Amino acid sequence: VRKAGEHEETLVDEPHEIKPGKTVFPFRQEIDQADFYTYEARFIPDDPKDDAVAQNNLATAFTHVQGKGLVLLIENWEQPGEFDHLVERLRNEGLEVVVEPSNRLFTSLPELQRYDTVILADVPRASGEDAANVSSFTDEQIKMLVRNTEELGCGLIMLGGPNSFGAGGWTNTELEKAMPVDFQIKSAKVVPVGALVLNMHASEIPQANYWQKVICQEALKALGPRDYCGVVYFGNTDLWLWGQSEGGMSRVGPNKQMMLAKIDRMQVGDMPDFDPSMKKAVVGLAKCADAANKHMIMASDGDPAAPSGSTITALKNAGITVTTVAVGAHGPAGSPTLQNIATQLGGKYYVVNNANALPKIFQREARRIARPLVYEPNPPVSPQETTSQEIVQGLGKNFPPISGFVLTSVKENSLVDVVLTSPSPSEPQNATVLATWTYGLGKAVAFTTDAGQRWASDWTAWDGYDKFFSQMVRWSMRPTGDTGKFAYATEQQGGKTRVVVSALNKDDEFLNYQAMDGVVLGPDMQSIPLKMEQTAPGRYVGEFDSAQAGSYLISVRAGNAMIRTGVNVGYSNEFRDRETNTPLLTSIAELTAKKGEQGKLIPPLPVVPDDKEKAEEKLKPQLAVNPFRRDLQQAVATQDIWPWLVMAAACCFFADVFVRRVQVNLQWLVPIWTRMVDIVLRRERHEAAPEMMSRLRSRKAEVEQSIESRRAATRFDPDAAAPVEPNALEAAEAKGTTPTAPPAAQPTKPAAETEDPDSYTSRLLKAKKQVWQDRPQDKPPED
Repeated sequence: VRKAGEHEETLVDEPHEIKPGKTVFPFRQEIDQADFYTYEARFIPDDPKDDAVAQNNLATAFTHVQGKGLVLLIENWEQPGEFDHLVERLRNEGLEVVVEPSNRLFTSLPELQRYDTVILADVPRASGEDAANVSSFTDEQIKMLVRNTEELGCGLIMLGGPNSFGAGGWTNTELEKAMPVDFQIKSAKVVPVGALVLNMHASEIPQANYWQKVICQEALKALGPRDYCGVVYFGNTDLWLWGQSEGGMSRVGPNKQMMLAKIDRMQVGDMPDFDPSMKKAVVGLAKCADAANKHMIMASDGDPAAPSGSTITALKNAGITVTTVAVGAHGPAGSPTLQNIATQLGGKYYVVNNANALPKIFQREARRIARPLVYEPNPPVSPQETTSQEIVQGLGKNFPPISGFVLTSVKENSLVDVVLTSPSPSEPQNATVLATWTYGLGKAVAFTTDAGQRWASDWTAWDGYDKFFSQMVRWSMRPTGDTGKFAYATEQQGGKTRVVVSALNKDDEFLNYQAMDGVVLGPDMQSIPLKMEQTAPGRYVGEFDSAQAGSYLISVRAGNAMIRTGVNVGYSNEFRDRETNTPLLTSIAELTAKKGEQGKLIPPLPVVPDDKEKAEEKLKPQLAVNPFRRDLQQAVATQDIWPWLVMAAACCFFADVFVRRVQVNLQWLVPIWTRMVDIVLRRERHEAAPEMMSRLRSRKAEVEQSIESRRAATRFDPDAAAPVEPNALEAAEAKGTTPTAPPAAQPTKPAAETEDPDSYTSRLLKAKKQVWQDRPQDKPPED
């Protein structure tokens, strides 16, 4: 089966007998139209009961036939044919355009690969007049659009109108990130603000409280930073969810995260009466003096009592519109009370039987607050060219007047080119008419006025209309045309996918040394970088992990060319056939060895019983085969030795040159060695010093003790042979000869200082001197 967009064609439907092993079924076909094709091979067994694993009966592949380029234009399904004039003029310029309504959108990223650019033509995010036919872009579809541009190089154009940009509910979405302008206005001089009250009442549907939180969060996300928002709900009584002291209304900008957190913790009770909560809304909205639009959305099952007439009058006088949503209302007719409130207060009435429609309704109703973003100057103004760019090339400087456009804010990014601006309003940051930039691998264009239906009606008669819009589309498209010859293929093996690109130029010569890089978008919408390396002349190979089941979209950029392909992993590894490939093993065993016989295939091992004799009987076929063969020629493997010899010769050559040419002087080592020795010796002295001092102190103490012992033991013994004077002895005995106790040991001093003046020896010397002094001078000494 071959698919291209919504068109599906069966190419081959034949019965085949599939033999064990890999079987190839070739077929030929001709493709005469450029497109992105998906091929599916389906295996349908004759008896489904014989197929144990049905998950591996489908395989898919992709191919892209490049042509002039294909454009997808998405229009508002509520206003079909609004852009027929633009489509006709683009087709006259040689562009192939496919028109799709916004309620029949793409469901997967591969569906977008057939297009080279996507145009959102005044499309709101959510549209529809009642809950039964309301439709919107889901978050997943918005991400697909953005990834298709950023990762896969597709163009993205957004045309203005009352349902586009911020006025269409696209604020705070992923699409806003891909555009060169922001959809919010921060300047109070340019646009007034809005105020929204969410009146929540419990309903009798499954997961009612969960859906109450979801719709509050979706409505809050659609508001700008300067808008007001309040939530009134029923707990034990009617309460504001935040800002009780400020009337329940707070600006979204600085309080958005707080608001989302409180909504997530909200518990809604069964409200008995509408009147108290609606009176609170009147008081709260009255405090939003600078709000131009005041709106309230009520979600209820319709059981509470109807509001009083005075409350309805107060809401009318305050200019407050009210939309009611009957969620799980009793009876097929819904709730008359809710319908009467919406009718009297200029809102809409929705009856919701499917909870999935609730976010779409609240997204659509939140757009009422964004109405001031539409700027309609009076009289009309002519856009002015501010930057020379390919889109306006050859169109001159004079452009037809426009009577309106959607206010935006230019992103602060050097990649943004503001091509056309309006003379008013006075803030040039918010007066953008045409802006472009490169977003990832693709290009994005923001044209804030329409294509001639309402505000740019004078443009349809302008002779530059066709050229302007065709140049806009072609500038944003993926690269097309004759940029070389590339053949590419993909191969899956072992949880990985190999991408092989063969590159030739116009003269069929290999393109070498090309800078190729790519990106792969996996089933989980995550980007996988793809590195391409040249492995042969004109041959480039890249590889990425593809273990997860699903579609992988591959985009390879080769110079100015964009190669697009894909691969599909139809099922997980657990569904693969893991049985023994008996035919392959048989063919290998039948190979004849060199100068030997053929091999043998050992039968698979059977289930062995516990009985030994029976087990041996069952294993006889396996035991009869000898796996060790002695009749084969001895295998000899040789290896060249010259690389090792070349390496040894190179080392010898280097050593020879080094010895001959390099003079080695080791004098610089002497100071280093001396310093190291000095450091070691100092360390040894420092370690030995304490021990030496200890020994010296100990030796000194021993010497002092020995000296004192000798001094205490000393006695005076007179010489018997020496003559002694009688008078001297008597004088000495008269002064006392009793020796005193030896003095305590004192530190060693000189001899003159250490002698005690009252010691025995001193007294004896003094007596002797006295005898010599008393002796008569004229008397000779006696013999």
